[in-house]
Amino acid sequence: MSRLPGRRSSRPAEPEQESKYLPDRRRHGLALCLSGGGYRAALFHLGALRRLNELRILSRVETVSSVSGGSILAALLLDAIRPWPQDGERIDQFDQFAERVHGLTRKNIRTLWALERALPWNWSDSTIGVRALARRYRREFDDRPLAHLPERPRWIFCATDMSFGVNWISERSRIGDYQAGYASPPPEEWTLSRAVAASSCFPPVFSPLPIELNPDQLKGGLAREHSERDELINRLRLSDGGVYDNMALEPVWKSHQTVLVSDGGATFDFRPDRGLPSRLGRYLSVQSNQAGAVRKRWLIANFDAKVMSGTYWGIGSNLASYKRENIYSDRLVDEVISEIRTDLDCFSRAEQGVLENHGYLLADAAITRHLPELATEADLSPPHPDYLSEAAVERHLAASSRRRLLGRWRWRPGS
Repeated sequence: MSRLPGRRSSRPAEPEQESKYLPDRRRHGLALCLSGGGYRAALFHLGALRRLNELRILSRVETVSSVSGGSILAALLLDAIRPWPQDGERIDQFDQFAERVHGLTRKNIRTLWALERALPWNWSDSTIGVRALARRYRREFDDRPLAHLPERPRWIFCATDMSFGVNWISERSRIGDYQAGYASPPPEEWTLSRAVAASSCFPPVFSPLPIELNPDQLKGGLAREHSERDELINRLRLSDGGVYDNMALEPVWKSHQTVLVSDGGATFDFRPDRGLPSRLGRYLSVQSNQAGAVRKRWLIANFDAKVMSGTYWGIGSNLASYKRENIYSDRLVDEVISEIRTDLDCFSRAEQGVLENHGYLLADAAITRHLPELATEADLSPPHPDYLSEAAVERHLAASSRRRLLGRWRWRPGS
């Protein structure tokens, strides 16, 4: 049985085995993990970041680790906030940044590529979707090479290495993973849009992204002695980071003293057996849910054991979990808000407002309950008061869980 990092069993372990579960170095710094979950997660995180900014915590973050929808938000944040404020300051441009997030999440960016793929000369190109996604991102933020990202905070974009089955990171100083090895610094063609596209190319809508690196560009890596290493790297593809670690924990779990986790990922719904076609997908859902639940239990156990400090808030949580009076009822959170689709199509103003409110309120409750020493006093003012009424939320979000084959395209100011 494996142990939690930093905790010892009654049976002594071999030194090599023990080292696998201990931090690589002394813990320090504050990390923020932004989960995957498409636009839903991005908007939920936006609310959380708004409150962290009001509490003067956001400017103290040293590392932002992100997946999929969280990576979209992180890219917009690093592009909008220049320079990054000093520790303890508030970001004055936050409203302008939020408007950029609202503008992007009103656009369907996951459908048009399918029309390109239908053209005869594109039939053999399985990567056309993820490349179109990268082009879309280039229109939303400054597509600088990763090596030109700001030094502070440290931005880590997570994807899934489909050859070695581990977490692939893209950041200012390097790209790669501990099996394949790392390219340091990243090649000039590895830009911000490419890193975010790799992080958010969720299956089966988008095929994985080829890394297009020569094996000798990746140094080190545990697989360096593997007889098929070069072939594995030549054919290495990157999929959505949520396939491996949807909470973006792995880059920070051994190194940081304080970890904040904002989780806008899919929740697990109870469902009766509906026959073989439905059952096949259900197998994957159960496995994915179990993997995420193990990571979450490990995280909370480490908080409780004082291995590190921090807190977690998730889209399926409610304020009562943090000893606060609920604003959105348990039923509304469970049956409506946490059921909003995880997609990259057009989100309405109501969907944006409810998700941002929910992230804002939960981040405040989690910080106040578990890390009050981090926060300065600031009035609690949810950003979209029109969507605090339970009746209004139910009315506006009645169809928000439904995915449409071609997605949603229209956004109306009153919706």
